[in-house]
This record gives sequence, C-alpha cells and structure tokens, in this order.
Amino acid sequence: MKVLAISLMAVSSVWASYYQDTYPAVHPCPGYNMGSVSDLPNGFTAALTLAGKPCNIYGNDINDLVLTVTVETNNKVNVLIEDKDKKQYQIPQEIVTVNKNSKLNSFDSLKITYANHPTAGFGFKIMRGDEAIFDTMGKPIVFEDQYLELTSVLPKNANIYGMGESPDDLRRDPDDTIKTLWARDAANPFKENTYGAHSVYMENRAGKFHGAYLHNSHGMDIVLRNQTIQYRVLGGVLDMHFFGGPSAYDVINSYTDFVGRPLPIPAAVLGFQNCRYGYKSIDEVDQVIANYSAAGIPLEYMWIDIDYMDRTRDFTFDPVNFPIEKVQNTLKNLHAKKQKMVMMVDPAIQRNSTYGPYVRGVEMDAFVKNADGSIYVGQVWPGYTAFPDWFAPNAEAYWHNEMDLFYKQIDLDGLWIDMNEAASFCTGSCGTGISDDVVPKFPWTIDPPPKHRPISTNNTFLVPKYAIHNPQDEISDKGLETIAVHANGVIDYHVHNLYGHMMARNTRKFLDNLRPNVRPFLLGRSTFAGSGSYVSHWNGDNNSDWKNLHVSISSMLDFGIFGIPFVGSDICGFFSNTTEQLCTRWIEVGAFYPFSRVHNAKDSSPQELYRWENVAESARRALKVRYALLSYYYTLHSFSSVNGAPVARPLIFEFPADTNVLDNYHQFMIGEAILISPVIYENATTVDAYIPEEVWYDWYDHSSIVGEGKNVTLNAPLHHVNVHIKGGNVVPTQEPKMSVEDTLAGNYTLIVALDCEDKAKGTLYLDDGVTYNTTHSIINFTSDGKTLAASGSYNYGDCNYVSKVIVLGLNDFCDNVYSDPDNSNKLVIDNLSLPLDGPWTINLF
Repeated sequence: MKVLAISLMAVSSVWASYYQDTYPAVHPCPGYNMGSVSDLPNGFTAALTLAGKPCNIYGNDINDLVLTVTVETNNKVNVLIEDKDKKQYQIPQEIVTVNKNSKLNSFDSLKITYANHPTAGFGFKIMRGDEAIFDTMGKPIVFEDQYLELTSVLPKNANIYGMGESPDDLRRDPDDTIKTLWARDAANPFKENTYGAHSVYMENRAGKFHGAYLHNSHGMDIVLRNQTIQYRVLGGVLDMHFFGGPSAYDVINSYTDFVGRPLPIPAAVLGFQNCRYGYKSIDEVDQVIANYSAAGIPLEYMWIDIDYMDRTRDFTFDPVNFPIEKVQNTLKNLHAKKQKMVMMVDPAIQRNSTYGPYVRGVEMDAFVKNADGSIYVGQVWPGYTAFPDWFAPNAEAYWHNEMDLFYKQIDLDGLWIDMNEAASFCTGSCGTGISDDVVPKFPWTIDPPPKHRPISTNNTFLVPKYAIHNPQDEISDKGLETIAVHANGVIDYHVHNLYGHMMARNTRKFLDNLRPNVRPFLLGRSTFAGSGSYVSHWNGDNNSDWKNLHVSISSMLDFGIFGIPFVGSDICGFFSNTTEQLCTRWIEVGAFYPFSRVHNAKDSSPQELYRWENVAESARRALKVRYALLSYYYTLHSFSSVNGAPVARPLIFEFPADTNVLDNYHQFMIGEAILISPVIYENATTVDAYIPEEVWYDWYDHSSIVGEGKNVTLNAPLHHVNVHIKGGNVVPTQEPKMSVEDTLAGNYTLIVALDCEDKAKGTLYLDDGVTYNTTHSIINFTSDGKTLAASGSYNYGDCNYVSKVIVLGLNDFCDNVYSDPDNSNKLVIDNLSLPLDGPWTINLF
C-alpha cells in the first residue's frame, strides 16, 4: 500500500444561518496525525494522534485513535476511525448484521490515498480512477466523546440523493441542506427528520454514480453547504463505507449487500389495500369491504388500526365494538373471497398491574428502565406505558409470547407495527410514582398546554453541546428519554435510532417461527440501515394536500435508495379532509406505489375510494393498469431481494447522463420499462412531461412517440394517468381481476415494445408467491423484430400460457421524430398457447 503525499490548503467554512446553525465560523480543532502504517491482507491500519491542543468544541477530544482501512475488490472501501480504548459505542453485529465478506463481482474499482496535511492533520481521498469521489484533505477530523465531524469537498451544484428519512425534493439542495437523523414521531414536516434514520447517500457525477454510508446509530446532522458534505455526529465512531457504481443500481447493490437485502414479499401484498384510523365497529369495517366490491374496486387487504383494541391496549379486542367472535368472522369472510386482514400493534404496553402483557413483562424483566432501576414509564395511547427493551435477554421471549397469544385469537395475514421510534407523548418517565388507575389526558387536549420541564443543560446526554437540528425543545421530546437505560447498560442516547429496527427484527423472527415457510407481511414505521431485511414501510402521517401528493413521489424514491423498495404513502393523505379532485389524482399516483394503500385519520372525513364517483372511476382505471402489471411488479420485487434494485425509480437512475432529469421527481419509472407521468397540480388537465431520448408507447392506445429529451405536453383529463412503455422492453401482462390470486392465475399477453434498433427484452419471474423454499422459473424474452424467443431456467410448474403477443414499433420511424396515432406500427398475434415450462421461438411474420 503506497502513501500518496497530498498538500492542500485548509479552507475555513462560514456556515449560512438559514437553519439558525450555531456551528462556529472558524474551526478551532487541530485534527489528527497519522503514524506508521501496518499492512493488513486487504488494507492497512495506523495510529492517529491528536495533532495539537484539544479543542473540546462539543465534547472531550479523544487523543488516541486507530485507523483501519479495508479495500475490497468489489468496489467497496471501508474507512474505520475508532477510539483506541474502544469506549465509544458501536453497533453490535447482532443488531445490524453487516456483510463483511462480500462475494459481489467488481464494478468500479476504488482506492484510497492519504496524507498528513500540514495544518489539518490526517486526511484521505477515495479515488475512482483519477477522480476523488470523497476528499477530506484540509478538513480536520474531530473525534470527541460526544461529537464527531468528518468533511468532504463536493463539486459545485453536486447531485446528491438519499439521507433521511425526511420529506424533501429528491435531489438534495447542495447549497443549503441539513438532514437530521433522529427517529421522531412527526407528521411528515417538509425537510425535517421523521421516523427513520438512513445515512446512505448517492451522488451522480457526469453520469456515473457512487455512494457512501456512515455506520453509526447516534443522532447526527449531515450538512450540504459551501461545496462540502459534513457529518456532525453525537458520538460513536466514524465507520465509513464507500461504493463505486458506476450505475445507481451498482451502488444500491453494494449497499444492500452490506446492510441486508430487501425481504422477499408475498405476491398478495401487491394488491390494493384500505385502512382508516377511526372505524367505529367491526360492522362498519364489514360495510367498507362490501362497498369496495359493489363499486368494482379490487380490495386485497383490509386494515384495522388501533380502533379494534380494548382501551387502545395491545393484544386486546373491544368487547362492544370489535368483539373477537365478529372480528374472526370478518376474517373468515375475507378469506372466502380471497381477501386478507392486517392489524396494528404498538410497542407501548399499558402500565397496569391488572394487564397481562405488563405483568408478564415485569416478571420477565423485559422493559426499558430508569437510571435507578425502576421501569421507565412514558405516555402513549392507552395512558402511562412501559416499553419493551430489545436489548434485554428476555425481550424476545416476552414479545414472542405476547404475539403468540394474540395470534391464537386472530390468525392475521399481516402485521403493522407503529409508534416504534419509540414514540411517547410526554418527556421523560412521566408516569413514575403515579397510581396505576390514573389515565392521563393527551397533552394536546389540555388547555392551557402543559409547560415543558426545565431544560437540564448540565447533563450533556439530555442536552448535548452540539444541538442536532431536531425541532423539539429536547431530543428526548416525543420519544424515550435519552438517559433511559437498556439492559446492556447503554443509555438510549446511543441507540435511539435502533429501536424501530430492533422491534421489526424481533417481530419478523416471531412471524417466521409462526409459519416457518410462509413469507410474512410486516409493515413498520421507524427504520434503520438493513431494516429492509425484516420490514416494509409506509411514509407515515402525511397531509391531504397537493404538496404532499408531490412529495410522496420523492419519499417513495428515497426508500429505494435505503433498501426498502416495498413502500408507499397514504393515498389521498392522512390528516385533514381530502377533496374529490385531490383524491382522484392521488389514486392515479398511488395505484403505482409499490405499496398501494388508502388511509386517513380519525377526525378527517372518510375517503374510501368508492365515496366519490370520480375517485372510484379513476381508481378502477388506474388499478386496472396496476393489476395488469402484477407479474411485472412481482418480477421486479423478486430480483430486488437478490440485488437490492428499487422497484419505483427516478428517471436519473435510468438515464444517468441526462442532466435534464437530475431533479425530476414529478415522474417516475416502475422498473426500466414503465414511465408514469401523473397530474400533481390542482385543476391541471395536462402534464408537462419530460420524454427522454428513447421510443415510447402509450399504454392505452399503443401510439408511439420518439423522445427528443425535452418536455412534452400530455393530455390528462380527470380520469386519466399517463403511462408509457419504454422501447426495448418485453412486458408481461395479465387480464386484471378483483384479486391478486385470480389475476396471476390468468394467461399472459406479452407486449413487445421494440426500440429503434428493432430489439426488445424482458424477464418474467415465477414462483408460488407464498413460500420461501418455492421452486422458481426465470424466463427471458428477446426479440429482434422478426422473432420472439423465450429461454431461461424452468423449475416452477406454471400451467399458464402466453396466449397473446402484441408487437409495437414495427415500422422504421426512429430516424424521423413523429407520433404514430394510427397504430400502424402494431402487430397482434392472438390465440397462442406458448408454454412457460420450456424454451420456444416464434416468427412474428
């Protein structure tokens, strides 16, 4: 390993005050000097020593560090900087299981160069060829007990994606972005931190992608300003991982190979789903189910929020409004019609000596504690509550027992875990010392509102000296207190962002044990790196307005980067009253979310899709397209569990060299073949859609257009959503039915959309859609414009056939840019019986 001496002048950063940032304009910290290098089999290690007087800017500088660099042949470099004594908290492998022995093939080759800068100390560059994709030279590293800082220079107008969870434009503002990673129960405020914590980002430079991920569970700000990206972290270590690309999918492949692949989904979850917080009884739920059927709108899953619970207590049923016998009967009737049911469970357990789940949790020592050893008591829906401590030795056994008792009452088809940041309505252990029979009022119902407790600035674990941009009085607000103690002796300050991930992991393990060979459906709110291996996600409590409709697209696309591709937002919005027009347009977008579900709040007007005829008509039309594409969606999800590739994709992923789509998130792709160009503005009846330089075919009438890499005005009357097929693709479709099972049981129509070279290809993945160990077939379709061939691996005994082939683009029109509204370029071959259990070739003429 060679050391490249690099000398760069240190550059001071003057931070803008947009976020009222208290970061000092002149950096006082000296950085670290690197000692001699010791080679390792695939890297090196060296000592780092504080290069000058401690600055103690937001904590106590740690004098002696250890640098370990690992360079892998599969385009990945790991730079780990940790304290020599290893007192700083690091994420245990058993909590987030990272893959340290990747078997991926090589993509872009990365290497590292490094040197001691004369004034800023040790710095390094991650190189892709002659280009530095991450460069800390001249930017001193800060490593304190409660504050870490790492800064890299960026090109002007850098194209950065990822970092969150935070509703935002897809391309992060390179001149004024602060992404705060602190899991928070927050109703989707624009650009603020919400439920999850994902520190991975991707950058597009001149059409080539690379990425970086900081493996750290502490609260942090990631700041984009002054042509730099800067990590400001409240503790732990600097464990940086770099991924080289060159495609966006190469980066996500490497990232999910490291933190965990997305889980394989049951095929049924691709169907449309309905929920509402506020159903008054199981009779009302039954009526909703019947009304969807009467309206001709497919309903695959019916969800029930906490309304079913007895006094909102986990694992109970309201004996008057949701008696267990009636709920069981509803589930039975759903199953008879090939429909399914999901219910919610929260982590908060009512603190009451007569409530079984609490009594058993106390007996098993399974709850989070205060510093004095007493049980930590916050406040959630049922009143004062205790919280399972996922670090406790008995927590898994405790939770699995409660889940088992619950499932013996109701054999659900899916489970929903909410409020798992963990959310709490008060700050601190507010129920300690208060009688069991006291049920407090919700803070927002008290007039005047309760005063916040005095801020304890003397305790830097309650109020760190560096204030991450979490918009609360304290970082403990709306969640577990940061000085609450877990069973391993670690306070919540260090592991706050892991709570939802650990709950998902624990719950997923129960579901896998419950039905060992059946893929469970588990949806969760708070996520972390690697959570996609256990849980799917929805984007939380959005608002019923046009802005939230628009932002729902970028939020969906963000989670494709985060390794959780089965994702969606509440269609028509959660809070406030939707309008008929908004809901009409929202289902035209939401029908194409990977996870497609309408859901709204208790105090909002009902918004089931059948309640307005315009909404119902748009739902029928848009969902007809979705259900025709179910096998295409399922194929994408199946490969996602192998390589991490997102299902919903921004145009920049598919057209990385096209600078016109760097910040396009009003359109999106499903896979590489389907372009969705929806209406997202009120009263609009056209869409200003960007059409990349490819040939495209309208989904409905198959007319063609050759994109010129510019915006085109597309007609979009109220019930119409523009869907186009990209030339060069073979898309498997089926006749849409009222259930996923019936749709997937039908024969196939292959849409062969030729590109300008008269070529097309596509893939169909087949298995039983239910079990883990199912056999499967991977069928590759190829066409040269004259023939259509099927080949691949045939292990799944599908009795369906390809009964029809539609070939688009037969005429040589690509040299002349024009539309073909007369469909003269289409050929339909019907009455076929082409099997899916072996190869074949047919002539198209």
